[in-house]
Amino acid sequence: MKLKVLLPAKVLLDEEVEKVTAEAENGFFTLLPRHVDFVAALVPGIFSYQTTGGAEYFLAIDEGVLVKQGEQVFVSTARAMSGDNLDQLQDTVEIELKVLSENEKKARTVMSRLEADTLRRFTRMGGERR
Repeated sequence: MKLKVLLPAKVLLDEEVEKVTAEAENGFFTLLPRHVDFVAALVPGIFSYQTTGGAEYFLAIDEGVLVKQGEQVFVSTARAMSGDNLDQLQDTVEIELKVLSENEKKARTVMSRLEADTLRRFTRMGGERR
């Protein structure tokens, strides 16, 4: 099978694989080359694939969509991180989540300031019209 993992700005992975394992809302599933065409909404978690050489690799993915059509398997997700083993991937995810958490905190602070400033301006505008 040909596996392509698509992110918003790039193709993360384009490789021949023997097996794909992912998690949907109702649990884990595995796709093999002769599996029927299939569509699934993926939940955030671990995605694994086995190459034609037998090596197994892992991705941590955000929610996304998987489509298997014939010999093609497409995964579209907002974010994904790769790793050769689960320990390395866990460390990478923890670092990325920490950075993401800090960025989210900064964005929330900026949004709160913008909202407060907008409310102050509306209050001033309402007072001038009276």
